[in-house]
Amino acid sequence: MATERPSGDCGRTLREARERRGTTLRQIANITKISISALEALERNDLSRLPGGIFSRAFVRSYASEVGLDPEEAVREFMAQFPQDSVTAGHPASAQVEDTAGVESDRQMARTFLGLIALSVPVAAVVLYFGIAGREAAVSPPPELPANVRSIPESPTAPARPAESPASRAAASEPTERIAVELSTTRPCWIAVTVDGERIVERILQPGDRQTFEARRDVVLTAGDAAALTMTLNGAEAKPLGRPGQVVTAQFNLTNFKEYLARR
Repeated sequence: MATERPSGDCGRTLREARERRGTTLRQIANITKISISALEALERNDLSRLPGGIFSRAFVRSYASEVGLDPEEAVREFMAQFPQDSVTAGHPASAQVEDTAGVESDRQMARTFLGLIALSVPVAAVVLYFGIAGREAAVSPPPELPANVRSIPESPTAPARPAESPASRAAASEPTERIAVELSTTRPCWIAVTVDGERIVERILQPGDRQTFEARRDVVLTAGDAAALTMTLNGAEAKPLGRPGQVVTAQFNLTNFKEYLARR
């Protein structure tokens, strides 16, 4: 009965709706592309495990949709339960920490994300370069080689694969073996990217950042603010994924990517 559940408990509301449907957190994570740890944090009302601000509200909206609740009503309940946190970009580590400390913690987390990305991109480019050279010398590359990530811009000295010609790489209208997705943003936007079945990025993309992914099968992209992203698919301009503030998950592959291209 409704009288048996305390009011103002958004996490419990979401969990009970999920359990009534017999749905697991893994199933919701596979559909929404939100990590299981973030979904568990929602059910526990644990803001310290959520990205904060518009992204936390977007998580609540996506979760509610999958368990049959009214997404907007769920967001209103979430904001009423956490009136201070819902209007800030940061999130406190506990209920006793002041709002200013929560904002500073989120800023520090964002700086850490950017630092890790700045370090990983050139390292990945070096590993990719020697991996290609090793294949040409008939030496097997290490199994963990992240061949689906390349640096931006691409090194002009990197040796081309013998099977590819410059024309085939430039012809976005006739892709033969890869799908390339390039992202940039006009304002901070949380993204999660899965390439060929492997989650490789989950971060906040800042204005001025640019990142490219290549896949042989598909790229699955989840954006916390669909209208904030600017995207190209195999070098061609793509249309917006959705409305401002809307959480969108899209899958791009060699068969369907032209459906996402902007009309000319």
